Amino acid sequence: MDVSVNSRAGLADEKAPTGKPLSLWRLIGEDVSCVFQRDPAARTRLEVTTTYPGVHAILLYRMANRLWTSGWRYLPRLISYLGRIWTGIDIHPGATIGRRFFIDHGAGVVIGETAVVGDDVTLYHGVTLGGVSWNRGKRHPTLGDKVVVGAGAKILGPITVGKDARVGANSVVISPVPEGKTVVGIPGKVVQSSRVAGETLAGIDLNHHLIPDPVAEAVGCLLERIRLLEQEIGVHGYLPGGKVPDDECNHCDAQLVCEPVASVDLKASRT
Repeated sequence: MDVSVNSRAGLADEKAPTGKPLSLWRLIGEDVSCVFQRDPAARTRLEVTTTYPGVHAILLYRMANRLWTSGWRYLPRLISYLGRIWTGIDIHPGATIGRRFFIDHGAGVVIGETAVVGDDVTLYHGVTLGGVSWNRGKRHPTLGDKVVVGAGAKILGPITVGKDARVGANSVVISPVPEGKTVVGIPGKVVQSSRVAGETLAGIDLNHHLIPDPVAEAVGCLLERIRLLEQEIGVHGYLPGGKVPDDECNHCDAQLVCEPVASVDLKASRT
């Protein structure tokens, strides 16, 4: 199911094929079953149900959210608070979370009141879906279907992370992320990445560790341009008249980083 900033209500109460809302037990059953598709350490349903804090947190959230949407306030907040003490995961009962939601390890995860999370989303420990305003209304992020958020990442404000996007570990995301893209860094920058064959049976790419380094790529591009300019004017390095790598300064610790694997022929590159 595609999610937008304005489509918040009713996501947790997905409609069954008959048109009726899915039962609470069916939603929880899907949350338990999806663990086996995304965690190779999972062995039995008993193990997952009794020892996975992420499953405990989502179970308590499902109950608290039903009460919240029915008009209760104190009791769902109390359930949420007890869940935080028990699991170390803080999910506001007013948040809207889709089906087959998985929190791996779970410690330190925070999901704010107006956050919207699509179907088949995976969060790792230390993730924050937080707000940047004290004003009421939409102030937390929206995550589309099949989004994967790496450990320690912070997604802040009423922004949208598109379907199939990935957020690299420890990134701080404050701007929208297009569908299928990867965002890394502080602040988060959207980068184009080549996906690898790492999808589970549910079609979710969990290779959130295989992310590009846009800063390193930019530095590498600048170094190559400098190399071409030096070759054009007939020098090598900063020493006047330098022709070979040995003519560069020998005390720089970054010499091995600056030297290319293979020299580039400027004239050949222009043809």
